[in-house]
Amino acid sequence: EFGLCYLILLIVVLRHIQDPASQRLTWNKPPVNVLVIRKIRDESLVEPFKELCHFLVEEKGMLVFVERRVVADVSLTTDETFASIRNQLCTFREGYDDISHCIDLIICLGGDGTLLYASSLFQGSVPPVMAFHLGSLGFLTPFKFESYKTEVAKVFEGNAAITLRSRLKVKVVKDMLQRTEHNGLLPHGHTNSEAGNITLQMQVLNEVVVDRGPSSYLSNVDLYLDGRLITSVQGDGVIVSTPTGSTAYAAAAGASMIHPNVPAIMVTPICPHSLSFRPIVVPAGVELMITLSPDARNTCWVSFDGRKRQEIRHGDCIKITTSCYPVPSICCHDLVYDWFESLAQCLHWNVRKKQARLADDVSGSSDTEN
Repeated sequence: EFGLCYLILLIVVLRHIQDPASQRLTWNKPPVNVLVIRKIRDESLVEPFKELCHFLVEEKGMLVFVERRVVADVSLTTDETFASIRNQLCTFREGYDDISHCIDLIICLGGDGTLLYASSLFQGSVPPVMAFHLGSLGFLTPFKFESYKTEVAKVFEGNAAITLRSRLKVKVVKDMLQRTEHNGLLPHGHTNSEAGNITLQMQVLNEVVVDRGPSSYLSNVDLYLDGRLITSVQGDGVIVSTPTGSTAYAAAAGASMIHPNVPAIMVTPICPHSLSFRPIVVPAGVELMITLSPDARNTCWVSFDGRKRQEIRHGDCIKITTSCYPVPSICCHDLVYDWFESLAQCLHWNVRKKQARLADDVSGSSDTEN
């Protein structure tokens, strides 16, 4: 009977494992509104930006949204040949204008930072993102701009694979009331974070980094998983990342690189003062919470995808779980090939000089010969 129940459970689990090849882009209606994000302070991107906008507006009849500071670039405002296109662009300002409900497609021109910026603009559902490699690293930007017309046309037709890049939903709670066994209300190792003021709530694509800031003391924070104290982190800090972020700061801190389709959260210490503290991977559905340890000598600092850095004091906490709003990233080939191609091209993963083969005449040679 136990064997039959286990078999039934296994069949149910297998039925819920999605074939990565089945993740395809389909449009309920043809896309109309396109957001173009361009890396600023990079003059080499001015011409590609103008080419793309002309193609989208004149040839495809799209309504193009662009950030106001991009359009205000002197190289664009003084270009009379671009004036007619510039006048048809819809502009917005980050933090002032909400465009999250009127965009059908996002096109990024630049490096990985443009994709992170696009994610930050959409704190709810995110439109499909097509990223062209015109920056430094390009791990998250698989498309080459030389063939942009062909590639964009394919996407408009819905002929593309997508990778659903999970994000982290993060809350910063100030003046949290902790209740432990010392006052007899909760068992040891548990905490209550229901009280307090939520001062920040956002979606994070790469990672949440907690560090010691300007202090020379070790960072000393407590890590909770679903309300239970798991460990204390003593070192330079800790990184909580998505699989997408596993190839960023976490990789530099010694974490494994995880394919973005794997549902997981990574916890990676930064220079821990313990040789046995290895990076860990936890299920995507758990809630992590980070607080200052009661005996911490200093405060800590937290940042979200490298932005909105702020100080965390005693009584504050950071709550992290997997968001239900992933970033649908459009693949150049497919979600498996693109990832390994990025590992090879950007990080030179497992690149070494090939071992030379032995000569054909090996008869009588010893197994110990080099």
